[in-house]
Amino acid sequence: MSKMRRGGRSPAASSSSSTSMAHVKAIARDIEALGLASSFDADDVVSHLRSRLPHRYLRQKVRPLTAVADRALHLLRASSPSSPSAGALENNSDGSTSTSDVEPEFDVTSSLLRDKYAKLRAAKPAPAPAPNEEKNMEIESANEKKKRTLGSPEENGGASGKGDVAVGREGPRFRDLGGMRGVIEELMMEVIVPLCHPQLPRWLGVRPMAGILLHGPPGCGKTKLAHAIANETGVPFYKISATEVVSGVSGASEENIRDLFKKAYRTAPSIVFIDEIDAIASKRENLQREMERRIVTQLMTCMDESHQTLRSEDTDPEPETSEKKPGYVLVIGATNRPDAVDQALRRPGRFDREIALGVPDENGRLEILSVLTQNLRLEGEFNLMKIARSTPGFVGADLAALVNKAGNLAMKRIMDRRKSDISCKLNGEKVEDWWRQPWSPEEIDSLSIIMPDFEEAIKMVQPSSRREGFSSIPSTKWEDVGGLKSLRKEFDRYIVQRIKNPEDYEELGVNMEVGFLLYGPPGCGKTLIAKAVANEAGANFIHIKGPELLNKYVGESELAVRTIFSRARTCSPCIIFFDEVDALTTMRGKDGGWVVERLLNQLLIELDGADQRQGVYVIGATNRLEVMDPAVLRPGRFGRVLYVPLPSAEERGLIMKALAKNKPIAADVDLIALGHKEACRNLTGADLSAVMNEAAMSALEEKQMSMDNGTSYSKPLIIKTSHFEKAMGKITPSVSEKQISYYETMSKRYRGAGIEDLDLTSTSTVNNSKLGGFVGASVA
Repeated sequence: MSKMRRGGRSPAASSSSSTSMAHVKAIARDIEALGLASSFDADDVVSHLRSRLPHRYLRQKVRPLTAVADRALHLLRASSPSSPSAGALENNSDGSTSTSDVEPEFDVTSSLLRDKYAKLRAAKPAPAPAPNEEKNMEIESANEKKKRTLGSPEENGGASGKGDVAVGREGPRFRDLGGMRGVIEELMMEVIVPLCHPQLPRWLGVRPMAGILLHGPPGCGKTKLAHAIANETGVPFYKISATEVVSGVSGASEENIRDLFKKAYRTAPSIVFIDEIDAIASKRENLQREMERRIVTQLMTCMDESHQTLRSEDTDPEPETSEKKPGYVLVIGATNRPDAVDQALRRPGRFDREIALGVPDENGRLEILSVLTQNLRLEGEFNLMKIARSTPGFVGADLAALVNKAGNLAMKRIMDRRKSDISCKLNGEKVEDWWRQPWSPEEIDSLSIIMPDFEEAIKMVQPSSRREGFSSIPSTKWEDVGGLKSLRKEFDRYIVQRIKNPEDYEELGVNMEVGFLLYGPPGCGKTLIAKAVANEAGANFIHIKGPELLNKYVGESELAVRTIFSRARTCSPCIIFFDEVDALTTMRGKDGGWVVERLLNQLLIELDGADQRQGVYVIGATNRLEVMDPAVLRPGRFGRVLYVPLPSAEERGLIMKALAKNKPIAADVDLIALGHKEACRNLTGADLSAVMNEAAMSALEEKQMSMDNGTSYSKPLIIKTSHFEKAMGKITPSVSEKQISYYETMSKRYRGAGIEDLDLTSTSTVNNSKLGGFVGASVA
């Protein structure tokens, strides 16, 4: 064996050499087919091959493959079209590249086994390419032709390996984004101009923005905004999902990040977009594996270098007169969990700006719907504003799903009508083939989507934010409340007009109360009032049932409060309604109340607005004002305490009319007069609703009794005055005289003294004995 090493090459070595050369030629053919030979080095070529032909090269080791690719590049550049070596690189006659006889240079199989397998392969016919491979090759070829028409790889995104995309002129633009006008104006000055004219910040000596962190609920348009930035600027755009970075091999994840930024540097100015960045950039103190910490550290290191220039000594303001190119790389991250991202990344120099893309308001939804419906065939009176008002909590993805659902419902409506028309013309044997009948041009031209299709689709599409704690804007209007004009005026002044006309209030510098507390007897319509305010204002609405925030685990209740206010700030203007707020704000210092105390302290911090609370309005409702902590009731928190009394005789009639809106009431029934009757005295809104339902049941029982006696009942079901009188005899007031006296006394005391002078504890003690334990009763 030693003689053979010194004296010459063994047959195995010769076979390995020929196999290695065949491998080089095979890679050279692929490089030539993909058009990579002109302006790429070996590293870029390997990235191309592994991303475009993964079934051939993804499982091969990078370093040996890079060496072979380097040899293939030298072979291609040394050869000419007329030389024999070039002819040897041509593909097979069928256009496919055969690699069946190629073994990688780094294969460790023994020479004897290699020879044996080579003979076995030679004895078998070469297998035809798999259908998937043929499709992949066709797609790759089409994509390559498309990219060539856009320009050279250097101009359109550099080397396309893992994590980069060639940016053309197709795709979303700023004009395709609705509800982001303010965000786009900021980006235009701070991002678009420095990317399109990098010589400006360099000439002024200003460091351009290093990174942007886009955060918001799923479907709000974070990824689409990043693509729009790239399409507006026309710079190379390198998109990668965070999960693509992670590798099971130690050090490979960090290498993937370095390679990504290396490609971005070569084609600077450029954009690196990391989607779901929280998957690789979570807080290091919460990470369990050392590899995850190294990934975060590597990302921070690359971002520190991303805004530095490759030639900092170049001060020529005109790029045409300088051969040196600025190395400005903008990093855009997207996440719906910004609090999970490591704090070291959220500092200036890395992610300089954090842009919150919240749930769009009514005007934002109108803009999005205008963009989504501009290519639809709409017919008749189409009120997009009505759709926008009916879709609170919908983000861009939800509105897109709504538009698609409306289109599907329109198709179903059209097909049902066509089936009915054709079935009348065809005989029984061909009815099942109605869908095979051809469409005439006139029939197709008459097809369109109408407003009822959207109204039906709204009922079927559930917005994603509904699962995040948001509620739909209630359908309750002030007409459904009945009376309470003074309360309506208060809310219109302090909330509704401020939401609808914020410029007027800002111009005058008005800083008004944003916390309201409704108190009064149970069943008087406190919850109904809050819903009516949300409906009239058209703001996003979060409905919290007080006890649902309580959690047995330490810290979870406080986290729930912080999360609610954080969501409200993200989608301001927003109204937070705490129903039965006394469950969360009981007086501190009681035995066993430490759980509520911790939650109350967090609620006080949020109500104070330690974090900016502009555009977030808080309404609470309770019938147990005496058990609430006085600290909650001072100005700046629940500063405006409004009493909701029992309805007057006139208001009872208005409530009856509101309740009878969708019921068959006889024409001779005077609901206003019924409200003035002595039997309705001291009835709350909830009691009047019970009277209305009992009257309807009386009408139904009358029909059933008539049918049981054998008498035919052909009259339509209507509710008469006799039914109301019968119902009033069964319903008694739910609030006693003692309770009414207690609430009236508390209302007078509260109006006559400031909250610091009002001794709610003594009031509660004095009246508890009179009410017979009413203070501990639940809200009706």
